Amino acid sequence: MKSPLVFVIAAMVTCIVAQDPYYVWPDVFNDEERDAFYYGQFPDDFKWSTATSSYQIEGAWDVEDKGESVWDTFAHEGTHVANGDTGDVACDSYNLYATDVQLIKNMGLSYYRFSLSWPRILPNGRPDSASADGLRYYNALINELLDNDINPQVTLYHWDLPQALEDEGGFLSDDFPQWFNDYATYCFEQFGDRVKFWITFNEPWIIAVLGYGDGVFAPGLNGIGDKVYNVSHNLILGHAMAYRTYDSTYRASQEGLIGITLNSDNFYPFNPKVQLDVEGTERIRQFQVGWFAHAIFKNGDYPEVMKTRVAEKSEQQGYFKSRLPEFTEEEKLFIVGTSDFFGLNTYTSSAIIGTRIEAPRPASWETDLNVIPYKDRTWPTSGSSWLRPVPWGIRNLLNWVSEEYGSDTAIYITENGVSTEDVNDLNDESRTKYYMAYINEVLKAYKIDAVNVKGYVAWTLMDNFEWSDGFSERFGLHYVDFTDPDRPRTPKESTKTYSTIIQENGFFPPEPSSGNSGIANTMLVVISLMFAVNFAN
Repeated sequence: MKSPLVFVIAAMVTCIVAQDPYYVWPDVFNDEERDAFYYGQFPDDFKWSTATSSYQIEGAWDVEDKGESVWDTFAHEGTHVANGDTGDVACDSYNLYATDVQLIKNMGLSYYRFSLSWPRILPNGRPDSASADGLRYYNALINELLDNDINPQVTLYHWDLPQALEDEGGFLSDDFPQWFNDYATYCFEQFGDRVKFWITFNEPWIIAVLGYGDGVFAPGLNGIGDKVYNVSHNLILGHAMAYRTYDSTYRASQEGLIGITLNSDNFYPFNPKVQLDVEGTERIRQFQVGWFAHAIFKNGDYPEVMKTRVAEKSEQQGYFKSRLPEFTEEEKLFIVGTSDFFGLNTYTSSAIIGTRIEAPRPASWETDLNVIPYKDRTWPTSGSSWLRPVPWGIRNLLNWVSEEYGSDTAIYITENGVSTEDVNDLNDESRTKYYMAYINEVLKAYKIDAVNVKGYVAWTLMDNFEWSDGFSERFGLHYVDFTDPDRPRTPKESTKTYSTIIQENGFFPPEPSSGNSGIANTMLVVISLMFAVNFAN
């Protein structure tokens, strides 16, 4: 019979060897059930990537025959962007694309998400204006990636609409879906033999609400009560047309995937015991994500809560019909099922306070929604007022998407990252912690919750033009010196962290510390002797 002492000593060794739970932000997020670090690996075919967008990095805004974009116009007006910054030069990736490819390769990435500039390819927005230089540039970039064993993930539209099309109504025009389909078709024809991963639109909510609603992004229009809904309507139809074109004409020969990318915070009730907060949380999910995803992934139509609330408030405000347009039955059938994956951009979380505000004039998307988002002041901060790191939020959001749109839905995190202020932050500890914590929560969603997450894209490859904030915020894994005409790129510490995660395809547990391992080895010798004596007796 074994001596009880043996078991006591074995338990002591286990305590010595085992690490206490590790927390990335121990002073804020230290719930042992929720926040403790998790060790494990993603599937072998998990896709690691980083991302940029054309206007934010390319520069060369007027080279050759390139057409102007709405962001060229918006930034040049001089009053919309911090410090009067523009993307005229940005990171000069038009000239330095080969350098960028080496940055990607050096991190061990096998994918790169970037966007095509519609006006660089089609200066007036239509195929009859196709630019030889635009075609040359993107062919060169795609070929350079493939020569370095990096697969392109191409976004067709990341906010830089040709100004020529905006002058004809832009997203508000009933012709927009056909314009977009013609542009997408040209891109499939020119690049589809090498591009196997397409995204139609990046963050439609931003396009509608910030571009045509609040007017803080290009094209700077104010229509928060009506234009936002007309924009979204045409965008969804344009997305569906491009998907159907790819599916019917190009998929068989090109063998690629095509989908859409939506943005969302993780939302949760400020007080789970207050029904208004619970209802408000589900409502904002539907008004932000469901606005686009419900039609594409469920039934070809808007969520019922949107249709009901906008119709009721429109009637109260004296409108003859709902400010939210209707899809025909034929359009619903055309739209539903038009995405091979769910692209998700997410950065932070918001607690939701539900409210009961009567329908005011003027009409507004915000008052149709009727919630107050709140961010806890104890959460870590960043270089952006809207972004506070909340690691567990991404796991919650992934689970909600999986439950809402089906557990078999393939989810790609197409943007995730954190900003710092405009400083030389080569030792970017906050970004290192962010990637460690957030990616670890993605791993939990995959391994523990069985969420069908297929890939992760870090935003962003390098510091760039951050829209209305200009160059005052930095999201990059690489530091860019915007005061130097050569725009040198320098790796930050976070590149090492991300590279290690990629190399390990997740997280290996740390080696025991040398001090503990020595004690543990001694104890194991004692155990061995005890077993020997015990069994000998």
